[in-house]
Amino acid sequence: MAKPRVYVETTIPSFYHEVRTAPAIVARREWTRQWWDGAAGRYELVTSPAVLDELAGGPPERSAEWLAFVRDLPLLPVEPAIAEIVRAYIQHRVMPADPGGDALHLALASYHKCDFLVTWNCGRLANANNFGHIRRVNALLGLFVPALVTPLELLGGSDDAGTTK
Repeated sequence: MAKPRVYVETTIPSFYHEVRTAPAIVARREWTRQWWDGAAGRYELVTSPAVLDELAGGPPERSAEWLAFVRDLPLLPVEPAIAEIVRAYIQHRVMPADPGGDALHLALASYHKCDFLVTWNCGRLANANNFGHIRRVNALLGLFVPALVTPLELLGGSDDAGTTK
């Protein structure tokens, strides 16, 4: 049985190496690290040139470690059709009018039929309030709809009753 394919978005290496100490930031860093430590055994992890570009454009003192984090992941190709998908997302107001940002990540994960797009971008991507609109537009375009999730949602683990999910 094939492993589920997970598109690793820019915020994952960023939070893995996060140094800020605010409690919410520390929690996201720890959840990211816990998920990442077992992710390769459970998932087919992929990323894209768009992620590499965003990471390379970060602060010079941080971008090298971020890029090293995803160095061994296969890159999804940016096919010509993806630009049309990005335009449709912007036209239908699924994503903001930044063709190199969130719309591109969603288009890549959708076009390449990733089971999950993992991100800490809860404002636009991993946002239950936006998911219905994304699903409708992807259906209109005849595209697969990846689950838009955080590392915490992919962790699994024990619940309060002591049973394993």
